[in-house]
Amino acid sequence: MSTAPEHYDRLLAAHYTWMLGGDIPALAEAQAELLAGLGVAPEAGSGTAVDLGAGPGTQTLALAALGFGPVLAVDTSAPLLAELTESAAKAGHAEAVRTVRADLRGALPQHTEPGSVAAVVCMGDTITHLPSRADVAALLRDAAAALAPGGRLVLTFRDLTRPLAGTERFLPVRSTPDRIMTCFLEYPDEDTALVHDLIHTRAGEGWTQQVSSYPKLRLAVGWVEDQVRAAGLEVRHSETNARGLHVLAAVRP
Repeated sequence: MSTAPEHYDRLLAAHYTWMLGGDIPALAEAQAELLAGLGVAPEAGSGTAVDLGAGPGTQTLALAALGFGPVLAVDTSAPLLAELTESAAKAGHAEAVRTVRADLRGALPQHTEPGSVAAVVCMGDTITHLPSRADVAALLRDAAAALAPGGRLVLTFRDLTRPLAGTERFLPVRSTPDRIMTCFLEYPDEDTALVHDLIHTRAGEGWTQQVSSYPKLRLAVGWVEDQVRAAGLEVRHSETNARGLHVLAAVRP
């Protein structure tokens, strides 16, 4: 079993953009619409935004398109940050985007001043990649400290507290003529879901299989809401979308 950063280095980074559908500009446009609908705008005394777990940049590009700058894109994956840099240049946002290769834990106090940030986003199930609930709570406190008054925090994550059983644990992710990705879940304890990613790629007349596993935290929506409030933020939106991803938005008073 790998940690989340090791899992991305070993397997997922090379397939991540494909897994999302391959069209980063279209995904960024959809994310910009989502963020704007949640009241995310560079109007909180600062144009700075931070994208924690930026990956190939769907949220980063969305924030830049909404007028934020600089946008700090934080991730541990060098290949995904390289993709993001290329996409930002193609979209005309090269000057607005600054990539930061770093662990999410401690990134905000290291790279921002207290009360200086208009928006912090941590999306795509990223908070469940952290090693412990204490790390999640600390990250939320860091976000609250970084935000300017009126600044927004947006999280998206999956509530994995209800274990899937039997064949429900096998989740198709995406398939194309030359690539198939499936996910399989196990539940070793009450705190953790063990995620097995299986990727088959066509090689000539046959197929090659790659497999890697990593843990995700099982975070209940109510628990995350409580931690956001404990950090001093007001929850303004909390809803699970049609894809099973929970969207939570909060503001610093």
